Amino acid sequence: MALGYLFDQWRKNLYTTLFFPILYSLLFLIISLLYYFVKLNRSLKQLNLPPSPPKLPIIGNLHQLGTLPHRSLQNLSQKHGSLMLLHFGSAPTLIVSSAETARELLKTHDAILIGRPRTRAARVLFNGCSDIAFSPYGDYWREVKRICVLKLLSKRRVLEFHSEMEEEVADMVGKIRVSCLNGASINFREMLVTVSSNIISRSVLGQIYLGEESNKSFGELSRKAMDLIGAFCFEDMIPALGWMDVLTGLVANLKRTSKELDNFLDQVIEERQVLSIEDHEDHYKKALDDDMLDFNLTRQNIKAILLDMFTGGTDTISATIEWAMAELIKNHSLMKKAQGEVRRVIKDKARIDFMDIAQMEFIKFIIKETLRLHAPALIFRETSASIKMNGYDIPPKTRVLINTWAIQRDPKLWDRAEEFLPERFENDQVDYFGDQDFQFIAFGSGRRSCPGTSFATAEAEYVLANLLNWFDWELPGGQNGENLDMSDIFSSVLRKKLPVSLVGTLHH
Repeated sequence: MALGYLFDQWRKNLYTTLFFPILYSLLFLIISLLYYFVKLNRSLKQLNLPPSPPKLPIIGNLHQLGTLPHRSLQNLSQKHGSLMLLHFGSAPTLIVSSAETARELLKTHDAILIGRPRTRAARVLFNGCSDIAFSPYGDYWREVKRICVLKLLSKRRVLEFHSEMEEEVADMVGKIRVSCLNGASINFREMLVTVSSNIISRSVLGQIYLGEESNKSFGELSRKAMDLIGAFCFEDMIPALGWMDVLTGLVANLKRTSKELDNFLDQVIEERQVLSIEDHEDHYKKALDDDMLDFNLTRQNIKAILLDMFTGGTDTISATIEWAMAELIKNHSLMKKAQGEVRRVIKDKARIDFMDIAQMEFIKFIIKETLRLHAPALIFRETSASIKMNGYDIPPKTRVLINTWAIQRDPKLWDRAEEFLPERFENDQVDYFGDQDFQFIAFGSGRRSCPGTSFATAEAEYVLANLLNWFDWELPGGQNGENLDMSDIFSSVLRKKLPVSLVGTLHH
């Protein structure tokens, strides 16, 4: 009886000490959220905001994004206009889907739109956002951008590191030759991610590094970081529910990946410092991270910038080349035209020289058209002050998402916009990698545009030229290329849903 009474009292106390506090906490959270939204709506009603589709309490318009946000946002813009305001949770987000509006935002209001949302993943992985992509605008960002544009990623530096690119691509070609002799199909995604990672690793770090404990390459770790950057985060959308990121495992994954990257980069930087002091010319070549060591940057700064280069350069470039090969396998005549150009330039040479690419205009058109039709990423910014756009009021701290995918497929701007037509660039003198024309903004625009444009395009052109020169390609089993599935998926990079798998034969 005594034990039964004690157990009953313990159960009642447990019920009192756990149930009611949890219940009160949930009620407080709900009341706080309702108060916040009522207060927000009252203040917003005084402004002339852009049109917006109906939203739900707490989640806003999140339910309207679907699994392919770039397509969902395009469809919504056709109903509500090229400038519309959505709410992703409690985060107001301005959606831009026209070149005219993008031009006004990125040219007229570039100074106000120079910031980016500092997401939870960015803060953890990039050492408090001390990289280039997420760093707040200010003296530090200007100095780091200057170092990267002038010292690390300029056209001159691309030429300096062409030998690393040539060697890694030659290694890729050698492996493809073996597969051709065996009649094996080649997974292009896996192959292209590897070669892109290796090229950046050798150019940035001086060699391909493997972690001592995990035996993972830096490319593998950086791709894991990219996946986490693109993962759904409650704190970024609904701050009051940020604790849910612990339950989903996002916080643990971010901390684990950040620690692995920190350990990895500490190892690399220490080794590069030793080599720089010894300066043995027989095995040491100055890499991009050595330039950063010459400036007044902390180790944490350097690690954040290095990760920026990998996350920005590996998946984007490999995805672009994979899309290009998919489009060419669907269009046999374009494949033959591209191969004809490359082979006329190379003739009987045993190896493609990096400088040969300058003579391959059609290869350049293919890469441009691939970037147009399959824009690798959307552009995210954030307003630092209120602005007026097309008569509408845009409050400060409004996130801005420019749907490059929709703009670059706009039939008002592009003839036969949904078709892959590299020839459209033949008589076009516009510098599509500059700021002159906002109908093509694959690399962004203004002060926050991608500093690695020259590096990325040079690598994509060189890899594609090698794939087309030495081999002829077809789908496994002689399938018709016209029926190739071209569905895409949305993650940190817009890539092909099903990896391209092809069978190659040696060209004689």
